[in-house]
Amino acid sequence: MSGYSREAIEALLKKKETWTVTELREALNRMPERPVPFTTLSDVPVDRLYGPWNQASSDYERDLGFPGQFPYTRGIHPSGYRGKNWTTRIFSGFGTASQTNERYHYLLKNGQMGLSVAFHLPTLMGLDSDDPRSAGEVGKCGVAMDSLRDMETLFSGIPMGDITTSMTTNAPAAIVFSFFLAAAEKQGVPWTKLGGTTQNDVLKEFIAQKTWIFPPRPAMRLVTDMITFCREAVPKWNTISISGYHIREAGSTAAQELAFTLYDGLEYVRHCVEAGLDVDSFAPRLSFFFNSHSDFFEEIAKMRAARRMWAKIMKERFGAKDVRSMQLRFHTQTAGCSLTAQQPYNNIVRTALQALAGVLGGTQSLHTNSMDETLGLPTEQAVTIALRTQQIIAEETGVTNTIDPLGGSWFVETLTDEMESQAWAYVERLDSMGGMIPAIEKGYTQQEIHKAALRYHEQVEKGEKTIVGVTKYVQHDEKCPIEILDIPETIEREQVESLRDLRQARDNNAVQTTLKRLKKVCEGNQNVMPPILDCVRSYATLGEIVGTMKEVFGEYRDPGYY
Repeated sequence: MSGYSREAIEALLKKKETWTVTELREALNRMPERPVPFTTLSDVPVDRLYGPWNQASSDYERDLGFPGQFPYTRGIHPSGYRGKNWTTRIFSGFGTASQTNERYHYLLKNGQMGLSVAFHLPTLMGLDSDDPRSAGEVGKCGVAMDSLRDMETLFSGIPMGDITTSMTTNAPAAIVFSFFLAAAEKQGVPWTKLGGTTQNDVLKEFIAQKTWIFPPRPAMRLVTDMITFCREAVPKWNTISISGYHIREAGSTAAQELAFTLYDGLEYVRHCVEAGLDVDSFAPRLSFFFNSHSDFFEEIAKMRAARRMWAKIMKERFGAKDVRSMQLRFHTQTAGCSLTAQQPYNNIVRTALQALAGVLGGTQSLHTNSMDETLGLPTEQAVTIALRTQQIIAEETGVTNTIDPLGGSWFVETLTDEMESQAWAYVERLDSMGGMIPAIEKGYTQQEIHKAALRYHEQVEKGEKTIVGVTKYVQHDEKCPIEILDIPETIEREQVESLRDLRQARDNNAVQTTLKRLKKVCEGNQNVMPPILDCVRSYATLGEIVGTMKEVFGEYRDPGYY
C-alpha cells in the first residue's frame, strides 16, 4: 500500500506534467542542466525527480515490513542501533605477529570493539615465509602467519574469549582457523566462548581476488567441512563471510556485487544441504561482507535490497523456518579502490561518507579504511583517524537515533527496487548455467566484472566520471604530505629465522605422522578439520599442511578469461 490512491497518483502525475512545462522549463531556459549523464556510479539512470508515482505499486508489508520482520528491508533488528551500535573494526596486520600484537593492544585501548586480522600475501596463498615464492612479500600487506606459534604471539595478552575476531583468509581458512582454535586452547579458552568470523569464501577468489590454492570443487569441500565442524564445536563462530567486497574492488557494478555475492551464498547453502545438513542448523551462522563505495544512495539501496533478496532466497528456495536463517547479517568496509595516492587527505572525506552510507544501510560491523592505504600499510595516526571516523558517526551525527532513517524515501525505495531487479536478472542467468561453479569455469562472472571495470575506466578517461584530485582539481606540484609506514627487509629475515628455529625445536616425527593422517583423510570423505587441528598442534607449518593437501586435491590454474 503506497498510501496514495490510483486517483491521487494520476492527479499528481498531471500536476508534475504541468510543473515540467512551466516552472521547470523556465528554470532550464535560464540555467540548463549539466551536460553529463545523470546516473549512479554503476550507470543506473537517475531521474530528475522522484515521487509517490515511483512507488505506486509497492506494498509496505510485502516490500518493507517493520524492522526485525520479513523481508528485513528495514533491518534485521527491531531496535536498530538504539540498543547497540555496529561493531567497530579496523583491518590491521603487518610485519611479524609481535608487531601486530602491539597494534591490537593500541586499538583496543582506543575503543575498537573487535579485531580484524589482515594476513600477508604468502599466507593467503598457502606459502610459508621461507618459500622462495614469498621473497619480498613477507609482512608487507599483512601479518606473517606460518604456524601455531605465530597465532599464539598474535593474541598474547588478549583474552580470545572476550572479544570477537574477524580473519580475512579464504583458500587456507580451515588451516588458519585451526591455528586460532589451538591458540585458544593454549589460553584455556573453551571453543564455545569464541566469537567472530572467518571469511572462508573461496568462490569469490576465483571470481575476483585470485588468491586461490585448490580447484573449486575440493575447495568447496573444505568450506562445507568447516561449517559442519563448527556447527557443534564452535557454535558462536560465523563460519563464512560471503564477500562482495573484493568483487566490487575488482571493478563490478553495485548490482553485480549484490548478485554474485548472494549467489555465492546460495551455492554454499546448496552444498551444505546436499552434504546432509539441515538448513536451519548452519544458516544462522552465515554472514556477508559488502563494499561501501562512493555513490551514497546506491550503496544504501544495495544493502537494503540484499536483506530483502536473501530473506526470499532462504525462505522460498531452501524452506528455512528459523528466522535467523533468513536474516542477512553483514560487515561493511569502505571502498579501498576509491582511495587515491594524490591528495591523500581527501581519502578521510571519502571514507567518512562511505562509512555513513554503510550505517544508513544497516550494517552490523564496519571497517573504515585509512587515508594512506594506497601508499602503504596504515600508520598509527592514520588508523586512529579511521577509528575516530566511526566514533564520530556513532556519537555525534544522530543517525543512530531512529531505525532506517531513509526508509520511505521515494528515491531510495525506487533505487532499492532497481538494485534488486538487476540482481535477480543475474541470478536467473547463473541458474541457467547450473550454478556458480559452472559459471566460474566458463569465465562468465569474471568477464562480466572485466566489462564493468573497462566501462568505468573509459568513463573516467572521457571525463564522464570524476575522481577529485586525479582527473579534476589536480595539484601538479603536489608532494606527499603524510608519513608512510615502512616494512623493512629485516622483517623477512626475522620471520624466516623464527621459522627455522621452530622446525628445529618441534617433534618432527609427530609432524610427519599428523601430515600422513591428513593426507589419508583428504583421500576419503571424512571431515578434514580434526586432522588439520592435529597437524597444527604438532606445529606443522601452513605450507607443509597445504603441500600435503595439494598432493590429493591438486592446484588451481586460472584459465585467463578476458
